[in-house]
Amino acid sequence: MFRYRWVIAFAAIATALVLVAGDVGDANARAGGGSSGGSRGSRTFSAPAPTTTAPTTAAPLNRTMTQPGAASTAAAGSAARPGLLGGGLFGGGLLGGLAAGFIGAGLFGMLFGHGMFGGMGGFASILGLLLQIGLVVIVARLLFSWWQRRSSPQAAYAAQPGADSPAHPATGQSSFSGLGGMFGGGGGNAAPAGQPLTIVKEDYDAFERLLEDVQAAYSAEDLNALRREVTPEMLSYFSEELADHASRGVINRVTDVKLLQGDLSEAWSEGNAEYATVAMHFGLIDTLVDRASGKTVEGGSPSEVTELWTFMRSRGGNWLLSAIQQA
Repeated sequence: MFRYRWVIAFAAIATALVLVAGDVGDANARAGGGSSGGSRGSRTFSAPAPTTTAPTTAAPLNRTMTQPGAASTAAAGSAARPGLLGGGLFGGGLLGGLAAGFIGAGLFGMLFGHGMFGGMGGFASILGLLLQIGLVVIVARLLFSWWQRRSSPQAAYAAQPGADSPAHPATGQSSFSGLGGMFGGGGGNAAPAGQPLTIVKEDYDAFERLLEDVQAAYSAEDLNALRREVTPEMLSYFSEELADHASRGVINRVTDVKLLQGDLSEAWSEGNAEYATVAMHFGLIDTLVDRASGKTVEGGSPSEVTELWTFMRSRGGNWLLSAIQQA
């Protein structure tokens, strides 16, 4: 029985550590960035394909106005219904609260030597034992499901070369050598919807220009400029961040933005809209300064960032920033 208690205790503690680790990751957002938000059309809930610039899986969009459709994955559907399941392993909703309550009660019982549901006699003790067994099964199944989602591979295919994007002689993949070789070729994941879209030099030039212009407008707190460069959804997120800065009495200065390397993850069209997700590695100086005195509060040193930016446009229109994901 002693060993049995410690098996349950170990499972509960491991679960708590997983939840704590997730919370810590969310807290490491840098000033003016560090979070993932926006929309990617029908591919909002699918991960962009890895590229040379961003070889790891991108962070999911934790802020989006897009509602998951019937073809969305179960994980995406759960993320869109926080009131029921919430985020993380158990979530922050009804089921998460019940699971956390059982684990908390069990840990306290074991710490004081009364068993997972100790202190109850007769029939209550038998009921407590059954609840312990059920809890172990639930925790094991949740951990296994979580591990499966984390380890499931992402399907990918190589981008087809276009007239302005010749194939690499060795790999056969599409590549682009403009902008000093900063943008290279990339692949796209097998998304459930959309037709492949060819991206040409003028598009890459627009992406690099938007990277610099959006950062400059954000740094200047110029919402009118941002309105011309981002979708209404992204404008709402930026407005919230700038309002938070104003409330705290600080300004986020983003200067010396320079694209160092970039490549295409995927590009597609759906209906009258066209989308392109690009991995970009860029340098910048990100500084948080006091609004009244101008003194540096945080940052101020040159740094490098890798993010995936998704751009969208109406067919034949201008590209707008539609989403940002952390690599």
